[in-house]
This record gives sequence, structure tokens and C-alpha cells, in this order.
Amino acid sequence: MDLFSPLSNATFRWLFFSQIISLLGTGLTTVALALLAYDLNPGHAGALLGSALAIKMVAYLGVAPVVGGYVSRLPRKAWLASLNVGRALVVACLPFVSETWQLFLLIFLLNALAAGYTPVYQALLPDILPEEKQYTRALSLSRLAMEIEALFSPMLAALLLLVASYDLLFVLNAVAFAVAVGFVLVSVLPQGVVSERSGGVWHHVSFGVKSYLKTPRLRGVLLLNLALSAAGAMIIVNTVVYVRSVLGLGEEAVPLLMASAGAGSMVAALVLPKLLERWPDRPVMLCGGVLFAVALMCGLLAPGYAGLFPIWFVIGVATSLVLIPTGRVVRDSCSAADRNDYFAANFALTHGMWLVGYLLAGWLGSLLSITMTFLLLGLVAFAATITASRVWGQMDQKVLWHEHQAMEHLHPHVHDEHHQHEHEGWEGPEPHVHPHHHPRQRHRHPFVIDEHHVHWPKQ
Repeated sequence: MDLFSPLSNATFRWLFFSQIISLLGTGLTTVALALLAYDLNPGHAGALLGSALAIKMVAYLGVAPVVGGYVSRLPRKAWLASLNVGRALVVACLPFVSETWQLFLLIFLLNALAAGYTPVYQALLPDILPEEKQYTRALSLSRLAMEIEALFSPMLAALLLLVASYDLLFVLNAVAFAVAVGFVLVSVLPQGVVSERSGGVWHHVSFGVKSYLKTPRLRGVLLLNLALSAAGAMIIVNTVVYVRSVLGLGEEAVPLLMASAGAGSMVAALVLPKLLERWPDRPVMLCGGVLFAVALMCGLLAPGYAGLFPIWFVIGVATSLVLIPTGRVVRDSCSAADRNDYFAANFALTHGMWLVGYLLAGWLGSLLSITMTFLLLGLVAFAATITASRVWGQMDQKVLWHEHQAMEHLHPHVHDEHHQHEHEGWEGPEPHVHPHHHPRQRHRHPFVIDEHHVHWPKQ
């Protein structure tokens, strides 16, 4: 099947296996953490898990941009392998937790390591699979793996808990991360492109986020992720509320309903590679945003249990319509040397949208009726999608005319359309560093925010 053709690439195959085994182990830990939270504080287990979720988002928002700014200076294989080793060690400590503060500390460390791993992995894929169709299929495969893990991990955890305590789940996750280290080490990773960026610590740390937010199409992507978080948080936070409190059903009705969202996401992941061969990323992603709003508004009909299944399924479909093309848009919006920064910024900012979504779904669901929660989250998704369509204009062009003012500066560089100057012989091989002059010029090429293009040109 064409969808699995990226697995013929040995490097992607090993990294994909590493991703799958890591996801499976993390899924087991998710179940075990809920049980551990209950043991630590039976009366406030929900609040404890909510705090853990907030800590996770803080780790993502704080660590990812720092990693994006500096990881290009490090060897990729050693970086990815060492982070998996770190995650294995942290998870192995979880069975020994006896205090709430210990749990919070380990969760922060675990997610800080994840914030260092995931954006680098995402930025690596375009180098491994530069061909458009293969890269798109790889994105769909990654999405499919995440949904399969979400369905399979709870079932596996339930079977293991029949014969052992939840401590075993932590141990198996540690083993999974150790196996993932082996998969990374046997892969042959391409060497990263040297960044031309100069400046101090803050410039390196903030470069990715600032550049991301200066790019109109990426601001549109971020707004569509707000729509995604509004719908996704409704499922994650309020499914149990709707099923148990509104419909009066048992807890066994909850996972089957949530699985329908995963099924929708998997169906979309299977068909999207072909769809994206015919349609640009923008209309596909905006369609996802519209589906989020429409699905949430359908909650105003006060659906019964059966009526929730198509609503949750549509939200799952829309999730893949937004998430899978995102990697392509980020890749096309930055230079190869800055991919770590941009993917790290995307990772941090989109998780910031999830934090907003969780807070809205939780507070609205507790203060208002579930019908009003559907309405208000639907309005959030609708407003975010409309704004995204305006920010990310229909006439979005990759090749833009723009003007450079004359300037003198010093940074690592190669000789491209921005560097045509004489040398005296001492400068050394490219990329090299020496004071050089940029004459004033007006030209056009695929435009991205980088060291030489700090503002988006007015068209």
C-alpha cells in the first residue's frame, strides 16, 4: 500500500519503530499515572491529574523554544538517543514516588525531555524524506500510529493489570524507551544544515517563536490549532461528564465513545495523502476548522449516546485534516537550517492552544450547562477558523519580491543569492565567518523569516 512506502527508507523505518514503541510505553504510563494519583490522594485525584497536565504544558512551552535555538549545534543521533535514555530513567523512578511533589517533579522532567525530543524528530523527517509524497505519507503514518496507540494502550494496560500492579506499566515504559534508544542508534541520520544565525542567548531562544508568529500562514495554522483544541478538549474533558452526568450511563460507555474520535482521525489519515496531491494545504486545513465548529454546534441538539458518535467521529476527521498538513506548512515556511527552531515553536505554541482549550472546556463545563459549553466552544472554533482564513490569505505565495537594505555584518554563511562578495583567501571553507557587506538589492525567491529576512514583505 502506498501509505506504507516511506517504510522502505531504512532511516525512517527505524525512527518510526522508535516512535511506535515510545508511544506504546507512554500510553501505559498514562494509565498508571491515573492510578498512582488516586493512591497518593484519593479525594483529589482529578485535581492532581489536572495539575500534572498543566505542568506538562508548562514544560512544553518553556523547554521547546530553548531546544530549538541550540540543538542544531549538537549531533542529532546522540541527542535523540540520550533523551530516550533520560526518559527511561525518569519513568523507572515513578514506582518509588510517595509524595505529590515527587510526582510533579518527575512529570515535569519527563515532559521536558519530550519537548526536547519531539520537535527535533519532526524537523528531521523532511531531511530523511525530501520527496513531497513520501513526506506526506510519513506524516499520515505518524498520525495513524498515535491513534492506534491511543486505542491499543488502554486495552493492553487493562490486561496487564489483571496479573500485576500498575508499577509494571512504568517498568515496561522504561524498557520501551530503552528499546527506542537501540532503534535510534542503528539509524543513519543525515547531517543538519549549519545555521547562519548569530546573536546572544535570547536571540537564539526567541528566534523560532518570533519568526513563526511573523509568518502569516503559520499564524493561520496556530489559529486552526485553537479550533482543534476547543473541539479536542471538549472530548477529553467533557465526554465523561456528558455520558455519566447528562445521560446517566455507566463508565464503560466512555471509552467506546472516545474511540470514535480516534476512528475518525485514522480514516482521515488513510485518505489524506491522496487528497493532498490534489488540494493545497490551506483549503484542507480550513475545512478541518469548519468541521470542528459544525460538530460542536451539533451539540446544541442535545444528542443522545448514539448521536454523540458521529459528532466525535467528525471531530476526529477534522483533527487529522489540521494536524497532518501542519508539518508540510512548517517545513515550507523555514530554511533547512532553521527547521529545529520552527518545529520547536510549533510544538510549544500549539500546546499553548491546548492549554487554553483545556481551561475553557473545564471551566465552562463546570460553571455552565453542557449545551452552553458546546455553543461557546463552537463559537471559539468558528471565530478561530474565520480569522485563520483572513490571516492566511487565499493568494498566499511562497516566492515573493522583497528588498534588502545595504548592511555590514558578521555571521556563518555560504555563498548564495545573499552572499556574493570577494575573498582574500584566509576566510576558509564554507560555511565561514568574516565581516562582509550586503549591497542594497531587490529580488524574489521562496521567502521565509530568517537571519536575512526579519519582516514579512508587504505585497
